[in-house]
Amino acid sequence: MFASLTSLKAAAVTTVAASTIALGLAPATSSAAVTLRIAGPAVAAPAYRFEEMRRAQPDTLTFTTLDDPLDPTFNQLLGINDNGVISGYFGSGLAGHPNKGYLLPPPYTTYHNENFPGSFQTQVTSLNNHKDTAGFWVDGKGSNFGFIEWNGVFTTYRDPKTGKGTVNQILGINDAGIAVGFYTDGNGNNHGFEVNQATSVFTPVAEKRGSNVTASGINNNGDITGFLTAGNGQVVGFLIKNGTFSEFIFPNSVATTPFGINANDEIVGSYTDTNNLTHGFTLTNPLTNAHFSKIDDPNGIGTTVVNGVNDLGQLVGFYVDGAGNTDGFLANK
Repeated sequence: MFASLTSLKAAAVTTVAASTIALGLAPATSSAAVTLRIAGPAVAAPAYRFEEMRRAQPDTLTFTTLDDPLDPTFNQLLGINDNGVISGYFGSGLAGHPNKGYLLPPPYTTYHNENFPGSFQTQVTSLNNHKDTAGFWVDGKGSNFGFIEWNGVFTTYRDPKTGKGTVNQILGINDAGIAVGFYTDGNGNNHGFEVNQATSVFTPVAEKRGSNVTASGINNNGDITGFLTAGNGQVVGFLIKNGTFSEFIFPNSVATTPFGINANDEIVGSYTDTNNLTHGFTLTNPLTNAHFSKIDDPNGIGTTVVNGVNDLGQLVGFYVDGAGNTDGFLANK
């Protein structure tokens, strides 16, 4: 994990079985945060891997830095809906610098606090087109709990299979109220899940497909993306669509970690290159004519993470600048 970063896409401070830099999801604790979406269990359809080589950065992207003035040194933007409303948080999670969630609507001048009641820390990892939000909160002992704010009411979610584990994080939610995320068991292993906010029923995601599974994004079609550790030890991305499970990796990367997906199955996330630098990516047409694009905020110094994408193709994420600050960004095509 690098410099002043503390997570990637809704996460917080330890490591999650691979790197945690652009891997998002390091479990948050009360002393440090890091950062980083149902289809039922995937059927036994043949999985495949691809490494499409078309990966130049789009030259039409316009980047805008967006930092809450309450803390211009650490911001991560984690989700964006079709109305352009952004979810995120400020604060590194280090002692005296807790994560505090917010919503940021256009024209991006006013940040609205969004924190689980009574929480020590909160990260708002996602929101849907009704502006219902999801994420996780941390208590004074460092335990993580998923939450959904639905029609103005906050509810905590904890997968009953968590056992003695202390980490549950919700990373994505769609308009139907189906959310995805992961829990960490008592042995430190991550397991992906989907949960229905209306029934509180949890269902495993990508179970037995690999170890340390994280379900990180879900769209309104019920397609899920996320990442896991494959049998060869590499962190790879996955897509579950219509019950079919497929893996993918960014070309020549050490680790590939998707964080968001829109209705067109455009997937966004980050990857780690062979120099241990973190870059954002977009992946379009994943099941047909796969096209990867490398995304780097021009103000960054080798660390860019794309966390969210809406159906209009707007991207949100964060980068590390030359002063070591973590800055949120919005990218428009």
